[in-house]
Amino acid sequence: MKGIIFILLITFSVVSSSQNGNGLEPGDKVPGFQATSADGTTWNFENHVGDKYIVLYFYPAAMTGGCTAQACSYRDLSSDLESEDAMVVGVSGDNVEGLQVFKKAHNLNFTLLSDESGEIASLFGVPTREGGTITREVDGKEIELERGTTANRWTFIIDKKGKVVYKNDDVDASKDTEEVLSFLKDK
Repeated sequence: MKGIIFILLITFSVVSSSQNGNGLEPGDKVPGFQATSADGTTWNFENHVGDKYIVLYFYPAAMTGGCTAQACSYRDLSSDLESEDAMVVGVSGDNVEGLQVFKKAHNLNFTLLSDESGEIASLFGVPTREGGTITREVDGKEIELERGTTANRWTFIIDKKGKVVYKNDDVDASKDTEEVLSFLKDK
């Protein structure tokens, strides 16, 4: 009887930690997902598997200091990323309108996805917390940016077979792009 109870406790612990745990790890296949992109269209992960490496990065909020620095670094190093056969996709809890403002204000040249519910973050195991509203001045106008959830800053690289090959759950916004490029160059 003690043996059965022990096995049940171990099983419960494993199930519980996988549901609350670290999410996807290197070697794991990424389940299909889709989201609305900044241009208002539906972006389907499965339509991009096999084309290039996918650098999928989660960031807390558009138009904030670290998030803007990180996004602009991906923008500025886009040709280096392309030469490593990679595409960049940023994911946040911002609504589509906020992503449109962010993309235009900083001339971002890659896909931004809206994850207002936090479902994509949850799929990857990225911790989230409550969303919010911030006000920013853009082109001389006060604009309110809303997000349904706030994700931690994590970065993943997914290979052409749809598997995670890189995971960073302790991202330094100012160094993220260089670390991603270093990994891709060493692949």
